[in-house]
Amino acid sequence: MIRASGRGDAANRIPITVSIMLATIMTSLDTTIANVALPHIQGSVSASAEQITWVLTSYMVAAAILTPLTGFLADRLGRKRLFLITIAGFTITSAMCGLATGLIEIVLFRFLQGAFGASLIPLSQAVLLDINPPERHGQAMAMWGAGAVLGPVLGPGLGGYLTDVLSWRWVFYINLPIGLLALAGVMIFITERRAPSSRPFDFLGFASLSIAIGAIQMVLDRGPSQDWFYSTEICIYGVIFAMALWVFGVQVATGKHPFIETTILKDRNFLAATVFGFFIGILMFSGMALLPPMMQSLLGYPVAYSGLVSMPRGIGSFISMLIAGQIIARVDLRIILTTGMVLTAISLYQMTFFNLEMDASLIELSGLLQGLGTGLIFTPLSMLAFASISPALRAEAAGFYTLIRNIGSSVGISIMQAHYVSGVATAHSTLVESARPDNPIYQAYLSDGFHGQAALTMLNGMITRQAMMVSYVNSFTIMLALCLFCMPLLLFMKSPKARRAPDPAHAAVE
Repeated sequence: MIRASGRGDAANRIPITVSIMLATIMTSLDTTIANVALPHIQGSVSASAEQITWVLTSYMVAAAILTPLTGFLADRLGRKRLFLITIAGFTITSAMCGLATGLIEIVLFRFLQGAFGASLIPLSQAVLLDINPPERHGQAMAMWGAGAVLGPVLGPGLGGYLTDVLSWRWVFYINLPIGLLALAGVMIFITERRAPSSRPFDFLGFASLSIAIGAIQMVLDRGPSQDWFYSTEICIYGVIFAMALWVFGVQVATGKHPFIETTILKDRNFLAATVFGFFIGILMFSGMALLPPMMQSLLGYPVAYSGLVSMPRGIGSFISMLIAGQIIARVDLRIILTTGMVLTAISLYQMTFFNLEMDASLIELSGLLQGLGTGLIFTPLSMLAFASISPALRAEAAGFYTLIRNIGSSVGISIMQAHYVSGVATAHSTLVESARPDNPIYQAYLSDGFHGQAALTMLNGMITRQAMMVSYVNSFTIMLALCLFCMPLLLFMKSPKARRAPDPAHAAVE
């Protein structure tokens, strides 16, 4: 197994942390920065609306499949070498995405980008835990969480600005300076100390898990456009997912050296935090996927302005993570988590009052509260998850934890978007029933000269906008209910006792 970083890494804690944070921000930023540029990419590569979604799907599928491989690769290659390979690969493929001239090229390079970036998030989390003594783990996770959360929050705004001012290619080129700085920092400051791993590679476990992840990702990404399980294509993906997941479960339960170390699954805190993280992925990313289109299509905000309105969410996350890092050693982690969940619930409750006549202040206030809540959830949840995990298993545990949270975000985005689309149709049909000649409001419009096909088209447009807002509000209501439903899961977690390291210079040595 890999030994944790040694004395030199503890002495170089600050430059290592900076390098790791650059890699974390670069990777997390790419999960959302390309979203707003899709229409521009579509026109540049002459793709249809359905084809261009593969730019996002290819990245997500590759990242999901290879994330669980982090622990094995770290054991075999060493963390430093794996860091160098993944950062260099991610940076190079980012440049290739920016240079792409056709759909096949950019989809291929996005797949490779996701493959290289899959290990960066869990690996950075494991290394930060290793180079910090136990009493500094809270601050380390707060800093890491700021990078992991701020990237997706700031992505749409930054992507919109770069696309408007320069071109869509710069949403990929921006990774070049960040990647080069991170690569140089890891190369100079991180030392490599590892012992050869004798653990054999569980090919059947990896293959079955990869197929299951790829199949469920295809169900989630293709389902909304293919009418879910009314489509033969989606049914095939569903059957493949069920069969592959069954093979993986049997292999983990009966194999001598399963791909996922069963020790981490027996850890009460890790298992509870992982399940909780799945639902947090739904809550955190679903809102970020729904809000930008709502602001742009219904409220008429330009892309850059909608990014600015989203900024309070990122600011709130940054502030609360700094606070969490300072109080995490003195306050029960479950109290911090509960506070974060309450703030998130309040923000979601405020979002149920969104309407077409509101200004940006309600969006900004709810975003700020949700950001504050996210920061108070993310850091203690990571602390609880890894509180009793052996340092030798941190990379593997971090990979599994990240995988489940990412699946949660994919599930949440797909389900919420599908619910929104169907909700628009339902709300529209309900509102149209009121547009009858015997309705006094309808009569008022008629008396003002509201006649002819143009008038009916205008009326239908008004009803459609109202139906869209009703569907958005209903989606936020579901998210609020899910937030309240998750709170009892906190009872299954046990707050770890504070530990002190004898010497920070030696604290990171296994």
